[in-house]
Amino acid sequence: MEFLVDMVTTVPTGTADETVARIRAEESARSQELAAQGSLLRLWRPPHAPGEWRTWGLFSAPDSERLEQVLASMPLRVWRQDTVTPLSPHPSDPGRPTESQDPSDGNTR
Repeated sequence: MEFLVDMVTTVPTGTADETVARIRAEESARSQELAAQGSLLRLWRPPHAPGEWRTWGLFSAPDSERLEQVLASMPLRVWRQDTVTPLSPHPSDPGRPTESQDPSDGNTR
């Protein structure tokens, strides 16, 4: 199942620059791990307010409980508010294999 997650990060006032840099570096490394595991599919930087960090992420997880575990494993979560939208396939999705197409080889039957 795929989920769109709107992640808004607010660093507490007075947080040391070194702390912010360390947590951002940890977040980047964790994101790479999640991508390698197939849990994190894409990230986008949508429009945001001045001083706000905002990211949209496309995640894959078997259910919302596993997604929560994935999100909780991300270091920036300590400062972040997540809004999760479960996604379901659209019948007209051009990226979705049709019934007459074998997804393993891309050839039609």
